[in-house]
Amino acid sequence: MSQPVLQLLGVKVAYGKVQALHGVELAVEEGEVVALLGANGAGKSTTLRAISGLLRPTAGDILFNGKSIAGWAPDAILRAGIAHCPEERHVWGEMSVDENLRLGAFLCNDRKEVDRRMELAFERFPRLRERARQLAGTLSGGEQQMLAIARALMAEPKLLLLDEPSLGLSPKISDEVMGVVAELQGQGVTILLVEQNVHRALRVASKAYVLETGKVVASDTAEGLLGNREVLRAYLGA
Repeated sequence: MSQPVLQLLGVKVAYGKVQALHGVELAVEEGEVVALLGANGAGKSTTLRAISGLLRPTAGDILFNGKSIAGWAPDAILRAGIAHCPEERHVWGEMSVDENLRLGAFLCNDRKEVDRRMELAFERFPRLRERARQLAGTLSGGEQQMLAIARALMAEPKLLLLDEPSLGLSPKISDEVMGVVAELQGQGVTILLVEQNVHRALRVASKAYVLETGKVVASDTAEGLLGNREVLRAYLGA
């Protein structure tokens, strides 16, 4: 059996004296979507920030393709192949869609390669092609989320950390965005997904981990968790 793309081994993270993660362990295999679930404050976004280097673990290890990256700087982790698409989108509103996307490929110095990635982004997100010269700040919430995901993918990461992609969106647009996540999985993109809507997340994920107060309290296939009413009720409010 091949080693996971990503492994967290007993990862602990603290904000000052407040412990946020208490020995988190999880694994993500190549080409799969793994959902990280839990209530607000459970430690989901903190876990992603630790993986992407925005937070430094106080204990444990983070392995990427078998190599420890715990404590690496964010730019080194991006260069290694992990891209982080944070919650609340954070597009550059006074720049065009085209400019936002090209900034996502800032590590690539080959103009033809950047153009190839741009074309792939527009194939994945046709609406962005229509708005390529439009200022990102004038896009709808759903379009901004698509732009944020497309921009992260411009780095051609081996692993995409996707934090709350449907946050603040209407149910219809949320389903559209999550449909894009499912399509990415079909194209072989490996994704660790944080998503507040449990049922929506489990429709696109192959397996999931449930966090509560910084600890993994349950893990199973997506199908298994959907059928576990006790876990859904106790930890996910579903």
